[in-house]
Amino acid sequence: MSTPTTPPLTLVESDNEVFYEVLDEVLAAIGETGVKYILMGGIASTALIGHRFTHDIDLFIRPEDGEVALAALAARGFETERTFPAWLYKGYKHNVMVDLIFKSSGEVMMDDEMFGRARTIDYHGREVRVLSPEDLFFIKALAFSEHTLTMDPRVLRHLNDVLAILRTYDLEWDYIVKRSRMGPRRILSMLLFAQSIDLLVPDRVVKQLVHLLELC
Repeated sequence: MSTPTTPPLTLVESDNEVFYEVLDEVLAAIGETGVKYILMGGIASTALIGHRFTHDIDLFIRPEDGEVALAALAARGFETERTFPAWLYKGYKHNVMVDLIFKSSGEVMMDDEMFGRARTIDYHGREVRVLSPEDLFFIKALAFSEHTLTMDPRVLRHLNDVLAILRTYDLEWDYIVKRSRMGPRRILSMLLFAQSIDLLVPDRVVKQLVHLLELC
């Protein structure tokens, strides 16, 4: 009788294994440089909310660290490009895309406060540093635009993430109000919508954002 062998990975499982291997390479490469980064996008959403898989790796870094981070990926065999020098570089390996993001929607950049608030969370057996729930909510809310609403199939995913964060976490509302100065109308609209479907959003926060709009 032949010795049983481990069944081969399915296509999806194999893809996932490759993704995690590339993720480990990315984290090791950037970690060796000392560049400050926070994972955002699908990995942050999955780590904090836990409801979907992603095939991209999105790192939020400071603009001045872009060249160092890109060189670190290139040294490990990634194909690299300076896609949009003002806000985005990319790396590719084994069909996995890595985004080095300097500036998110609404002109948001990573700063020391955002970095300090990031959470270290287990993600499929490895510790990853991801955006805080407040910053993920804020960035996701600002990601909506006329273009995303009409052209981008990810729009429902962003909306689901925004609502899931509000549903899951006891947020630091004063921090959200502070960050909302970069997009008060958008944040207010999201919170009013959340209230309309009976999610718990304090009335005082809504009033603060209305007042902020009056001052604009």
